[in-house]
Amino acid sequence: MTRASRARRLATSAIYGGGGIGLVGAGLVALLREEARSARRRIETHDLRKDPPTGNGVYGSGRGEPIVFVVLGDSSAVGLGVDKATETPGVLIAAALAELSERPVRLVRLAVSGCVSARLAAQVDQALAERPDVALIMIGANDITSRARPSTSVRQLADEVRRLTAAGCKVVVGTCPDLGTIRPIRQPLRLLARRWSRELAAAQTIAVVAEGGRTVSLGSVLGPAFATDTSMFSRDEFHPSAVGYAAAAASLLPSVADSIGVWPASADRGLRLRRNTVRPVAQAAARAAGRTGTEVQPTEVRGQDTGPRGPWARLRRRRPPGIPTPEEAGESARAGVAQPGVRG
Repeated sequence: MTRASRARRLATSAIYGGGGIGLVGAGLVALLREEARSARRRIETHDLRKDPPTGNGVYGSGRGEPIVFVVLGDSSAVGLGVDKATETPGVLIAAALAELSERPVRLVRLAVSGCVSARLAAQVDQALAERPDVALIMIGANDITSRARPSTSVRQLADEVRRLTAAGCKVVVGTCPDLGTIRPIRQPLRLLARRWSRELAAAQTIAVVAEGGRTVSLGSVLGPAFATDTSMFSRDEFHPSAVGYAAAAASLLPSVADSIGVWPASADRGLRLRRNTVRPVAQAAARAAGRTGTEVQPTEVRGQDTGPRGPWARLRRRRPPGIPTPEEAGESARAGVAQPGVRG
């Protein structure tokens, strides 16, 4: 069975209620869960239980109504592992969006550490009250480690993307990261974790594209360097460091900006897109899951959004743009570029 067919089967089972892990798989997942407990104990040992400040507030000083940017999901969206708001993905992307759009951007981070897809609905309820223009969702790792049924997780994510897009909000989903890069998870479970992560990421992509959203593969968060460069990890060796989150933000920024029409075409000219192809969505999802930083979005071929093998999707793999370092973001905030509101 190919990766595309596995992804298609998992996404289809999410729609029709099937799916799940067999008895042998469940036993292996139990072992992975124990490894996750060990990793969480390491988090507690290194005192990373406290989330960084939200950084919620208005960024930029351009004209016009602020772009409302909501950040939803789990600890990766929170920025767990860093101490300053200026080191979190939400603040880094909000500041960059303000510069690109020449408009103020109001950041509303609603993500909660430990969140699984089943608990996204509460965050979306809060987000809709903010009338968001664009939402970034980062979710999936806890669904793997908590033994959530993959089909259920995918369906729940699709439901929340549907609610957001129906309200006129653009949605970008950073798919399940590759848990095979996490050092506290030992072999052979690391290989299994990588497979489960990629299959869930592919199924998430199929479901999100079907609801009109787009995805970005976070893969090894972000790139092969994360698996070998210790500077990319925080002290718990589980969550990214400030450097790691900056890399994540750089990969997510083009898709978030492009979704609301503020990503300049000139940013892609001369950089030569690494990949810009159209495929059936299942093939696109499977390919993206193994290639960090790849965006998948719905598209048309000859005026048709669906072909003989299902909906069409466009893959785009840009070279990550330059994004302010956490130190530069901090300097901008001190200079008055950002006027953060109440920080939680």
